[in-house]
Amino acid sequence: MGRYLLLDIGAGTLDILYYDTESALHYKAVVRSPVRVLGDAIRQIPGDLIVTGGEMGGGAVSQALIERAEINRVVMAASAAATIHHDRQRVLAHGITVVDSAEADRLKNDPRFGHVHSADLQPERLKSLVEGFGVPFAFDAVAICAQDHGAAPAGVSHLDFRHNLFTAALEKNPVPQALLYRSDQVPATMNRLTTIARDAAALPTERVYVMDSGMAAILGASLDRQARDKERLLVLDIATSHTVGAAVEAGVLCGFFEYHTKDISAELLDRLLQDLPEGRLSHRQVLDQGGHGAYTRRAFGYAGVQMILATGPRRRLMAASRLPITLGAPWGDNMMTGTVGLLEAVRLYEGLAPIEYI
Repeated sequence: MGRYLLLDIGAGTLDILYYDTESALHYKAVVRSPVRVLGDAIRQIPGDLIVTGGEMGGGAVSQALIERAEINRVVMAASAAATIHHDRQRVLAHGITVVDSAEADRLKNDPRFGHVHSADLQPERLKSLVEGFGVPFAFDAVAICAQDHGAAPAGVSHLDFRHNLFTAALEKNPVPQALLYRSDQVPATMNRLTTIARDAAALPTERVYVMDSGMAAILGASLDRQARDKERLLVLDIATSHTVGAAVEAGVLCGFFEYHTKDISAELLDRLLQDLPEGRLSHRQVLDQGGHGAYTRRAFGYAGVQMILATGPRRRLMAASRLPITLGAPWGDNMMTGTVGLLEAVRLYEGLAPIEYI
């Protein structure tokens, strides 16, 4: 029997999928993201603050800490400070003090400081949520996806660095699941996923996998039942913070683009979706337009597209599109795109029997 827990850690939500290979039953939940939960906790703790832990998603957490540093002392362990920025000088510029882990551990017991732990995984909360499904909090495998820009060396932008990481992996194996890593195989430069994999070792599971959330979403969207007989697809996942679009042919990734969701419109996405399968998008072009980047491996032409499938919590943005958009819901749930992609990536990695995502 295989009990699989799949977690998609986003800026707005934490999407949870539990799947049992023996019974083929699955349970799911969509709850507030860890960054929003911790951001609220930071605002509720008065006075000076010590932050231990590691790198997690920024967003609400970074904003809460920056605001707190304007009125109180904020001290962060160097490992946690990466949540705000990998460049320590950028963190210090906000008036935040950065110390080593030993000093941070000492200060968390100092009554002058309130204490928070920076982490994408919140085990006790997760345990309560999963046990609410009526299943044991014990798994054969746990897979987690989140967005990781990587820890870029000095002089290299984090967007170019992420692009280079993805390009290297996809040139070897041009499928979304190429960005799935077993916990002991995560590239050291992928700091956030490395931290998640390390923290997940404390969960009751035999195996841990991590994956980039954009690649998980591309794979999950391509598994929508409406697309099962389509060879050439454009898939679009419009999430709370980031949007990714991809051209997929027979399961092979032909190209993709990424943007901040706040920076896009239906008009822009219409242009991108027509240019992508034509091979007209370059990484530098998308960066110059304010996006996160793009990758093109091969072009199959817009005329060959058999379906444009949109998923994600903000897919309603495409209501203004002039293209023939199909609204997708992998495994019957628009919010499970990433977790379904995770499950399929792990299934392929472990050589499990095919799963019917109806």
